[in-house]
Amino acid sequence: MSDYILALDQGTTSSRAILFDRTGGISAVAQQEFPQLYPQPGWVEHDPLAIWQSQLGVARESLARAGADATQLAAIGITNQRETTLLWERDSGRPLHNAIVWQDRRTAGYCDELRAEGFDQVILEHTGLVTDPYFSGTKLHWLLQQVPDARSRAERGELAFGTVDSWLIWQLTGGRLHVTDVSNASRTMLYDIHAQDWCEAILERLDIPRSLLPRVTASSEIMGESDVEHFGAPVPLAGMAGDQHAATFGQACHAPGMAKNTYGTGCFLLLNTGETPVRSANNLLTTIAWRLGDAAPVYALEGSVFVAGAAVQWLRDELGLIASAEESAAMAASVNDSGGVIVVPAFTGLGAPWWDAYARGAVLGLTRGSGRAEIVRATLESIAFQSRDVVDAMSADAGLALQSLRVDGGAAANDFLMQFQADILGAPVQRPAITETTALGAAYLAGLATGFWNSSEEIAGQWRIERVFEPRMSADERETRYEAWGNAVGRVRGRTGE
Repeated sequence: MSDYILALDQGTTSSRAILFDRTGGISAVAQQEFPQLYPQPGWVEHDPLAIWQSQLGVARESLARAGADATQLAAIGITNQRETTLLWERDSGRPLHNAIVWQDRRTAGYCDELRAEGFDQVILEHTGLVTDPYFSGTKLHWLLQQVPDARSRAERGELAFGTVDSWLIWQLTGGRLHVTDVSNASRTMLYDIHAQDWCEAILERLDIPRSLLPRVTASSEIMGESDVEHFGAPVPLAGMAGDQHAATFGQACHAPGMAKNTYGTGCFLLLNTGETPVRSANNLLTTIAWRLGDAAPVYALEGSVFVAGAAVQWLRDELGLIASAEESAAMAASVNDSGGVIVVPAFTGLGAPWWDAYARGAVLGLTRGSGRAEIVRATLESIAFQSRDVVDAMSADAGLALQSLRVDGGAAANDFLMQFQADILGAPVQRPAITETTALGAAYLAGLATGFWNSSEEIAGQWRIERVFEPRMSADERETRYEAWGNAVGRVRGRTGE
């Protein structure tokens, strides 16, 4: 009997590996940050080899910390930052360019062209996505246009495209497997979520050869095995999902109507809509949440906030207002309010429901009395305000009011933020005992495929609440504060092509 599932959690700012036991408990964790590259304003890149080397390193480290080896692993599950786009040589595995990160806005002008000709409606109909630089399709188009000889080499079948999941699987198998799962495929802006196949009309318009694309698998199935050299023995690769899809599964939001919000680099709220895709009337995304083996796919509505935890990193790294992310909660709580200060962290534009690639961040309402604490507090509040924007849009689409919100991700540990989130939503916020639900979801998907766990019901039975944050703010104050936020967002929106 195997003892563990190894979850590889490749995020935007760090690579993590977590060993889970049969109870869903954590046996070992390892994490390593890697460099963020900003070649131009609005551009964000990663070194693909830094992604791979950091992920392999923490995987080995987690095994060592647990005193375990590969023979004790039932499977590996992978979850990853989504939409980040890589292009590499099939023969050598050599990347042709840095990975273009999901936050990158360099294709905003091209997205404008697609919208101007009405092609955004074709994209929406087939993929459930808005036409935005966030997604992989226009990033891949840019790479094929800008990297010397890339298009001709792609047409000759010499190159491979993938999101981070595909890149990791390629590396783990020495190039034997070029695959992605339905959840990651549904975020490329190239995949027809209804036909469950790459969309020929979009490939043709974006001038992307089909030969570049990975084979699409279920989120929970045995895809192959890792090479012996990596862990000392082959390990089944059996689970794969984009980070927000994995977190939704790990939060046991398995039934239609259940929702979770992940507070990571960005903020991502998903609502399970079951086997029926719901088209949003409020600028949310329709996406495939996951597919278990041969079962029908499960769909979700999603609202994406581009900057959440990244705003706290900004306070720490660029402004030097805090020494650590953990310090932000105490500093925010050291003042009664933000003193009228509002931070709109639109550093890479605004996501749902605005989808404004040209918006930029701002600090508003400063007075002579505004200090570090007020700015830190307003930054944390901005994360909750942006989530309220998404919740309101989602409630309108689904035709129901949010009853409670399950939360996870690094910033979910911030008690000040979670209380303010409950206050500004007017709904309870439920924090689980294990907030590593992204990695846990990847582990669950891999464990279901290998029989480590028997059913989704068994998994749901392991979910436990650590704390519930009940709203304390009056309805009048809540709406006054939210109206002020809306006015601030209006101030930063609608900038044109800089």
